[in-house]
Amino acid sequence: MLDLEFTPEQQMLRDTVRGVCTTYAPPQVVRALEDDPVGYPPELWKQLGQLDIIGLLLPEEHGGAGMSLVEGVVLYEELGRALVPVPHLVSAVLCGGTLARAGSAELTERWLPAVCSGETILTPAWLEPEGGFGPAGVQLRAVPHGEGFRLRGTKRHVAFAAAASRLLVLARTGDGDADVDLFLVDPSDPAVRLTQQMSLASDTQYQVELDDVVVSAEQRVGSAGSGWATWDAAMHDAIVLVAAQAMGGAGQALDITVQYAKDRQQFDKPLGAFQAIAHYLADAVTTVDGGTSLVHEAAWAASAGRPEARRLAAMAKLFACQTYRDVTAMAQQVFGGIGFTVEFDIQLYFRRAKVLQLSWWDTRYLEELVATAVLDQLPA
Repeated sequence: MLDLEFTPEQQMLRDTVRGVCTTYAPPQVVRALEDDPVGYPPELWKQLGQLDIIGLLLPEEHGGAGMSLVEGVVLYEELGRALVPVPHLVSAVLCGGTLARAGSAELTERWLPAVCSGETILTPAWLEPEGGFGPAGVQLRAVPHGEGFRLRGTKRHVAFAAAASRLLVLARTGDGDADVDLFLVDPSDPAVRLTQQMSLASDTQYQVELDDVVVSAEQRVGSAGSGWATWDAAMHDAIVLVAAQAMGGAGQALDITVQYAKDRQQFDKPLGAFQAIAHYLADAVTTVDGGTSLVHEAAWAASAGRPEARRLAAMAKLFACQTYRDVTAMAQQVFGGIGFTVEFDIQLYFRRAKVLQLSWWDTRYLEELVATAVLDQLPA
């Protein structure tokens, strides 16, 4: 039976994360880290490691807590609420999850305990110029070279690359659609060049150019030709967490806007007393509540091994990020022109909402995933 009530332990996790974020990543810290080349507050990251929150979803045998996506959703709603810039998704969820699924004993023993503690950061190098989100978008080649491979090509939108000990590079090893493998690459290699990219969210992204980087066969994660399947599985977990992050941000943006509508006086009464504004807020709270329930259901389905989990994951990310974008756009209208000024926090949420919608599978790719799942259910 579906049960979306959080346990006392999960509520305690929420309170812990909220308290740590309030202490180590208040709005002034978030603002100071915009366009920062490293991109995250080290004291917060240290605290998350000491509280065993970085390895929350990773196996216990490698230093993690072995929790489910339901606990992950609790964590990410709070990270989204506070706009906390941390490399948890790229390091502990995507790279850590990939290693836990397919990494050799040597690789998992080498990297996963350090990822769980926060000592080491890993990040995926996935997207390419003019490339899409599917396997065909991976065109960077891994050419056999002695007993290893030689990698040449360009990756973009690589988060926290300057802070990473290794890049998890998706590279094409054949001409088949899914002939994609995963390789761990040292970003300090002289043949690797990092160039910081600026984004609407002012988060930390890099363009990574690999100029005939040589990697050994032991640095391949998983067997030959299995890379895309492993990456796709990790991404389906990640998008549920991204959806939770979006709903946390949308909920906080709505709270800020409701408070402003109560405080701001116009014609001797608060803005919220005007019917048009009140209806905007009513529509927003309805959508936020609905999106939050969908995200919780997606996390529950994944944790329970339900067959609909993949469809719900895509639906959750699609709906949550659209909701985040719509709620923050509405909020800007309620605030008026001052909402776009840097002094007001609502613009922080507005900018991040749009970038989150475009990241980690965008609207069109998610619509294709949902449509495929729906059509596959229909009789021929």
